[in-house]
Amino acid sequence: MALLAVLSFGAASAAFAAPTDAAAPDLLGSVDQPPDVLNADVRQSTISSTICVAGYTASIRPSSSFTQSVKFKLMQAQSIPRSEASGYELDHRIPLALGGHPRALANLMLQPWEGERGAKKKDRLERALQRMVCNGTLALDQAREAIFSDWEAAYRSFMPQR
Repeated sequence: MALLAVLSFGAASAAFAAPTDAAAPDLLGSVDQPPDVLNADVRQSTISSTICVAGYTASIRPSSSFTQSVKFKLMQAQSIPRSEASGYELDHRIPLALGGHPRALANLMLQPWEGERGAKKKDRLERALQRMVCNGTLALDQAREAIFSDWEAAYRSFMPQR
């Protein structure tokens, strides 16, 4: 099993394992999956009542006052002027659509909106992986591993060439 290091502001805080095949059982409880990075309500066995329900992510998305506060703190920590805030998104490393924890600081990062490493590009991958998980062609933990370990490599693997 591949290990996925979960980083919090550049420091390793925990790890969890991803299954190697789509038929792998839920690992929550049998592997150290940090509750501060993953939403404990979302497991392979619960996807039909969580992430695969229309409107689910909107129902758990943090308030804009929370996200703006965290965004500004990260910008300050990275010496990015507040005047450039519109060029950045506070992004979930493991997206809500794949069961990432909505408010955990360890699951949040600052990401530019535009460009090859931009949030708009990563958002397309997030939607594609969610569709694959919900239609049964990809296991939830495999999708999480792919997007967290190297989302750009996952984009090249899972997205049609454009």
